[in-house]
Amino acid sequence: MRRREFLAATAACAVQAAPSYRILDSHVHVWKKDPRYPWAKETTRPPAEDASAEMLLDLMKANNVERTVIIQVIHYRWDNSYLADVLKQYPRLFHGVARVNPEDPAAPDHLSKLVEQRFRGVRLSPSGNAAGEWINGPLMPPLWARCQSLKVPMTLLLPVSRVPDAQKLIEKHPDLTVVIDHMADSPLDKPAELEKLIALKRYPKVFVKISHTWSLSKQEFPWRDSQAQVKRLYDAFGPRRLMWGTDWPVSKSHATYAQTLAVVRDEMRFLNDEDKSWILSKTIEQVWPFPA
Repeated sequence: MRRREFLAATAACAVQAAPSYRILDSHVHVWKKDPRYPWAKETTRPPAEDASAEMLLDLMKANNVERTVIIQVIHYRWDNSYLADVLKQYPRLFHGVARVNPEDPAAPDHLSKLVEQRFRGVRLSPSGNAAGEWINGPLMPPLWARCQSLKVPMTLLLPVSRVPDAQKLIEKHPDLTVVIDHMADSPLDKPAELEKLIALKRYPKVFVKISHTWSLSKQEFPWRDSQAQVKRLYDAFGPRRLMWGTDWPVSKSHATYAQTLAVVRDEMRFLNDEDKSWILSKTIEQVWPFPA
């Protein structure tokens, strides 16, 4: 084959191999050491390096990720100012998920104000010990009801032991979209625990992020042991209710940004192209619609 014909054939294969869907990232954090955005008083060990929106944009460009959902980082606690400014600066590229204090009776009103500032949801993080028992307290129903009336998703970072507590609230708010972060960090060495998360498959508005393959795994990339857990969730929920996410820059301690994408796009052999179009894009857009 002549060189020109070879190059043409190679280009044609590349076009054919390119995905027919855009890639979105459902889970990152951003922060910046800046006196305009002070760390919360509870933050005794602030991050040593920035993880700014501009740094994220460079990674997105390098990995063909078109849009991203940014989750308010815990270092700022309930002060969402930096993320609010990022959303103003890049309204077409990012959605934001805010944090409110779940133990503050005014949390529903705080959420309403944040939604007016372009935020598209709230994240709650009940711990598995007594400090997270507020998930069962009287302040939850008003906050969940406000989230439902605002038509924004409720995102939950919680250990798998707390999933039954969340299920009680999900049962009472069937029209509310709920996203469970990081497979509820269900430990791989206790496979029966995942059944608590799988029990949520009966609620059609519950979605699961299959992030933290790198964190849960005891192996090197591509983390085959945690892929087996993803397969169980895939069998239970189907691809239309699963979404990937990088959890950048937290993931940097275990994986590159590119690896957190490649594990789904290239390494999960049980996924076909249609599955990937949902997990890498369409499922995320069901929950957080982006402009074209």
